[in-house]
Amino acid sequence: MDPMTALAASGMRARMESLDLLANNIANTSTGGYKADREFYSLYVGPEAMDDEASAAMPVIERQWTDLSQGAVHPTGNPLDLALSGSGFFTVQGPNGPLYTRNGNFHLASDGRLMAADGYPAQSVNGTALTIAASQPVEILGDGTVQQGGATVGQLAIANFADPAALVKQGANDFVADPAAKPTAPSGTSVGQGQLEDSNAGTAEGAVRLVAVMRQFEMMQKAVMLGNDMSKQAIEQVAKVG
Repeated sequence: MDPMTALAASGMRARMESLDLLANNIANTSTGGYKADREFYSLYVGPEAMDDEASAAMPVIERQWTDLSQGAVHPTGNPLDLALSGSGFFTVQGPNGPLYTRNGNFHLASDGRLMAADGYPAQSVNGTALTIAASQPVEILGDGTVQQGGATVGQLAIANFADPAALVKQGANDFVADPAAKPTAPSGTSVGQGQLEDSNAGTAEGAVRLVAVMRQFEMMQKAVMLGNDMSKQAIEQVAKVG
């Protein structure tokens, strides 16, 4: 394969991966607390680079990363809807250990446990599932303290991580932390009751990026076709000379 065709084909593959990320972001623009995935581009440099071959460096997506920036917060009026203003995550009890989420669309289970949107129990600061009485109004303070009838019934566990790379997405809206990373209490973060955080993957932004990536893909596709045509003509010309 000639260098131009190889470079264009590698670029097409990278843009296909970008399209997958964009499609997932656009599908979750209405998912509360969703954090958009982004890509980090780099060049693959093979051993041939020692010979200064043009085909030795290929454009690739080196890794993807998650944009943890704050989404817009809107009021809902539901006392079990919670939004974090600032860094940090709600802690929920996953099947294999704690999970972390920004989606504060909680509800009550029949046994009184406060449950996240994906069905995992909200965890309190003492490590147990948070349980409240369905028959009484609930008040949740800015630090996550849960009160009913003037008495404190628990406090939501809110975790923060100094290194965002310690978090890996699990499903659409949960994160699992590296076992070596220890969660800490966030500084300056407050819990808003009767509110939800929106996805930070904007529909308009996603549509614009989708068009741009599609155009890039089309240009590289044309480059591949041009490279094939040039190779075909070169072979035909050699045959004529012979």
